[in-house]
Amino acid sequence: MSECNDASSQFIRDIFDEVPTTYELINHVLTLGLDVMWRKRAAKVASGGRGGEWLDMCTGTGETAVYLSRLAPEGTRVRAADFSPTMMAEARRKPEAKDIEFIPADIRALPFSNGSLDLVTMSFATRNVNLNREALVESFAELYRVLKPGGRFVSVETSQPRSSFIRKCFHIYVKLFVRPVGTLISGYPAGYTMLSTTIRRFYSAEELADIMREAGFDRVTFKRMLFGAAAIHQTEK
Repeated sequence: MSECNDASSQFIRDIFDEVPTTYELINHVLTLGLDVMWRKRAAKVASGGRGGEWLDMCTGTGETAVYLSRLAPEGTRVRAADFSPTMMAEARRKPEAKDIEFIPADIRALPFSNGSLDLVTMSFATRNVNLNREALVESFAELYRVLKPGGRFVSVETSQPRSSFIRKCFHIYVKLFVRPVGTLISGYPAGYTMLSTTIRRFYSAEELADIMREAGFDRVTFKRMLFGAAAIHQTEK
């Protein structure tokens, strides 16, 4: 099982290494700009707690990390971690990222001691570490490990609308547009074939909350957006 997971992780890493320059543009086009609003809303939710040591996990091109840094209380250290060096290189080019510390790291083995962080965020990355339910629980458990007691985890991710009609329409849109548009702009079909598939197969907001609880978190709450096509989850250790 671990060898299979390692191979899948390498495949995902290879995909992201190919698309850093067009990644944000494609996200904005496919969501009609809603992904920006969702990231900002998640950052606002995340920044409502205490300052201290903050980490944006699977930061990609650093969009959410930048939003967090704008909202961080004085004295807060904002870090951003990802396993794709090319994505982080793109993130470092942002002028707003000059005060963010970027760290190469895999979510399965974070280079932080137990109970060392006050906040962890993830934006539209949970689907990519969801190699299977067991692997996702283990990844969330690693986030739980590095959080201080009372530390918070905030996630924004695609979800499944509760209405079967809206869910069907959402899935049709994803199937018809994600792969063609992503491929057209990026020139890399593998990444957007995967995205089209993972969005339609991902968990509902309730199921994702249960997985967080299974990893050790409690007091998990979530807020649906766009009729349930996305959701912000927040929980604490």
